[in-house]
Amino acid sequence: MLRVFFHPLSITAFVAFFIALLMAIYPTETLHSSLRGLSIWWEVLFPALFPFFVISELLLGFGIVHFFGKLLDPFMRPLFRLPGIGGFVVTMGYISGYPVGARLTAQLWAQKLITRAEGERLVAFTTTSDPIFLIGAVSVGFFQNVSIVPVLAAAHYGGGLLIGFLMRFHDTKSDSETLSRERDAQHDNQSRSPMLKVKRLSHSRIALALRSMHEARLLDGRRLGRLLQDSVQSALKLMIVVGGLVVFFSVVMEMLTHVGLVELLTEMLRLLFGMLGLPIPLADAAIFGLFEVTLGARASGTSETLLMHAVAMAAWVLSWSGLSVHAQIASLLSRTNLRYAPFLIARLLHGFIAMGLVYLLWGWLGP
Repeated sequence: MLRVFFHPLSITAFVAFFIALLMAIYPTETLHSSLRGLSIWWEVLFPALFPFFVISELLLGFGIVHFFGKLLDPFMRPLFRLPGIGGFVVTMGYISGYPVGARLTAQLWAQKLITRAEGERLVAFTTTSDPIFLIGAVSVGFFQNVSIVPVLAAAHYGGGLLIGFLMRFHDTKSDSETLSRERDAQHDNQSRSPMLKVKRLSHSRIALALRSMHEARLLDGRRLGRLLQDSVQSALKLMIVVGGLVVFFSVVMEMLTHVGLVELLTEMLRLLFGMLGLPIPLADAAIFGLFEVTLGARASGTSETLLMHAVAMAAWVLSWSGLSVHAQIASLLSRTNLRYAPFLIARLLHGFIAMGLVYLLWGWLGP
């Protein structure tokens, strides 16, 4: 009986019923929080993410991703144990912000361009904030101090690259099996055509990259009009999912606040911060950032505490990403065989590494 009660599905069902009951008790607050979440999605997330989603679909269709994959392969494999095609995902993920990296990773997995282990490594360290949000919203908007940009960016993005290096040790057994299959396939091809190796060596890496791009474009086969239409439709579907999750977590946060659960968690964290010697006001930012990155970053910037500690908390919030972003990533991974657990562990590590880097780099890059 207890096993059934503590089953994850039973707990999820109970939480869903509890939230639904709170929504019925607080209908006005539910409506206002829904509108607030919808406003964030429409005014911030939609214009920021939709163009990148469309462009990423087009670049895959045109074979640009395959072009960069060939060029970056000598660098990505030794550093991160990833194919060169992952370099494109890293670039787009760091420029566009979450959840673009996870979206591209899922697409590469669907096209059988990466394995499960490679996909889990890739999504673990390409889920970062975009520079526009880090600089414009957090540094200028919330902190009103542009001088914190160097240390905050170095901690956040540097921590992400460190996570990528650490993730190279993830699921190495799967790598061994994959490399063994690749060597067997390569041996078969060379045995069928002895001149293949000589022919490949006679081409420059750029020529091979262009050839890979051309072959990918031919394999896709869609005309420009059809490709653009499919890209827009796919991006719109994903944006609707992102918007729904933002609205949902906005309502959940409002309901938990009204029943005092958020305040209870905050008080517990304040006691912990006091024991550790950390500024107590930052406990509010940590709780808000646990659920939603924007709320946590805003609370960090408005907290009345030493700037160094506030920036460190902001780095933690940006790197942890909030459960709202986690839900978006989980939604994307659900269409693949990639597991959520490695991503969760990587987010926790990234948060604390970024926080530590702020303290470490403050003397050199701090204001």
